[in-house]
Amino acid sequence: MEIHMWLCALPLLYPLFLLWKVFETWREQACYIMHYECFNPSDDRKVDTEFCGEIIQRNKNLGLKEYRFLLKAIVSSGLGEETYAPRNILMGQEENPTLRDAILEMEEFFWDTLDNLFSKTGVSPKEIDILVVNISMLATQPSLAARIINRYKMREDLKVYNLSGMGCSASLVSINIVQAMFKSYKKAFAIVMTSESLAPNWYVGNNRSMILANCLFRSRGCAILLTNNSKLKHRAMFELKCLVRTHLGANDEAYGCCLQTEDEQGRMGFHLSKELPKSATRAFIENLKVIAPKILPMMELARFVVASYARRIKGSYVKGGAGRPTINFKTGVDHFCVHTGGTAVIDGVEKNLGLSKYDLEPSRMTLHRYGNTSASSLWYVLGYMEAKKRLKKGDTVLMISFGAGFKCNSCLWKVVRDLEDENVWKDCIASYPPQTLVNPFMEKYGWINEEDPFSKVF
Repeated sequence: MEIHMWLCALPLLYPLFLLWKVFETWREQACYIMHYECFNPSDDRKVDTEFCGEIIQRNKNLGLKEYRFLLKAIVSSGLGEETYAPRNILMGQEENPTLRDAILEMEEFFWDTLDNLFSKTGVSPKEIDILVVNISMLATQPSLAARIINRYKMREDLKVYNLSGMGCSASLVSINIVQAMFKSYKKAFAIVMTSESLAPNWYVGNNRSMILANCLFRSRGCAILLTNNSKLKHRAMFELKCLVRTHLGANDEAYGCCLQTEDEQGRMGFHLSKELPKSATRAFIENLKVIAPKILPMMELARFVVASYARRIKGSYVKGGAGRPTINFKTGVDHFCVHTGGTAVIDGVEKNLGLSKYDLEPSRMTLHRYGNTSASSLWYVLGYMEAKKRLKKGDTVLMISFGAGFKCNSCLWKVVRDLEDENVWKDCIASYPPQTLVNPFMEKYGWINEEDPFSKVF
């Protein structure tokens, strides 16, 4: 009799079983950050104002005009006294970099951050299912990812991705790969390694569009541990809510505004054109069009649509955009984590999104303390917020990054628990933000007043 009752109940239980499977699938497709470890180079790699001037003077290819232009660019860069450079640059060997210089720069970052990551989380290298390494301007054989696997003796069935050429927005590209992989693997662990190779890519020529990169880019990196195991959610720091990638590579102007190339004398460098701000703005707008409906409340979207429609009906268009309706992103976002591409990049985001100085303080302070660390910069900005105890359970963080191609990638994270852990900022966070943000380069080289359109790129 009982068996008969169970058989009769099967048709009713089947829909519940399907709902449970859907729920389980959804739960395992979640993406959590368990921990992230930012690299802190040793103090002997710091480059202060005095030493930056010495590095510039070492370049015998610079004429007086190029020398003045380069110093002016440094003055307006937003960098402070404690950024870091590769060892071969400090030793004056930038004109003849070797593969060993590049590998040593990467290995110093790899082993420091990964040792700390495994130690602090208790996760073993053998437990890692997915490894994504993004170093845009260095490709080796075997790959950099293979070096990590060999060092930590990881499993043979590890899924490995070694990315190059993705630029400053590469870390969100890597996160997107992990997010996609999590749909196929349950209760998996993934590691993302994000940095940039400067040791073999220091420009020693005199092309103005290429010497700018030397003023802004500095050494750093970050290792990020992610999982889709919902049972570990209570230990996680962030949960990924959505991620949007925008690529304008089909547009010739956008494609050519950031380009690794050779100058007229055959010296390799990174070309930054005057069209960069325009391409960045266009990519940013296109990206916001997609992510805004995903992260903002319906009331704010409806308000914007009604305001735009009403303005169109009234015919109140004013040339130059005056009076144009804007979206208030603060209605759906608590914190803004913006790539430290330079002062102009940060100022542009502040203006376009209508943000306050407080909102962009983490990005400006990160630029001042660490410089533009390429794809890893977002995580130092996030670390600043955490060190300042801004991130509380339930808060949302919008990450915005820009990169060659031209790309704009963004994502929204939700804070899973109150974050008060010590991180890379622990030794200096008490001094930030300073009451007066001193520009040491302005004090030493502020006498330079040459105007040049390239100086506005950053």
